[in-house]
Amino acid sequence: MGLILLEALLALVVLVAIVWWTMFSGRKGGEPPPAPPPPASEPEDTDTKK
Repeated sequence: MGLILLEALLALVVLVAIVWWTMFSGRKGGEPPPAPPPPASEPEDTDTKK
């Protein structure tokens, strides 16, 4: 019984370590700045009758 609890505790520690690693091991300068918005274009005329 004790071995099962030890194994479960070890699995929990590994899970917490993986989550911690993925959450807090980002880029050194943080996330890159967002891309500038695309230029606005004229709306296309979809009316086929002239």
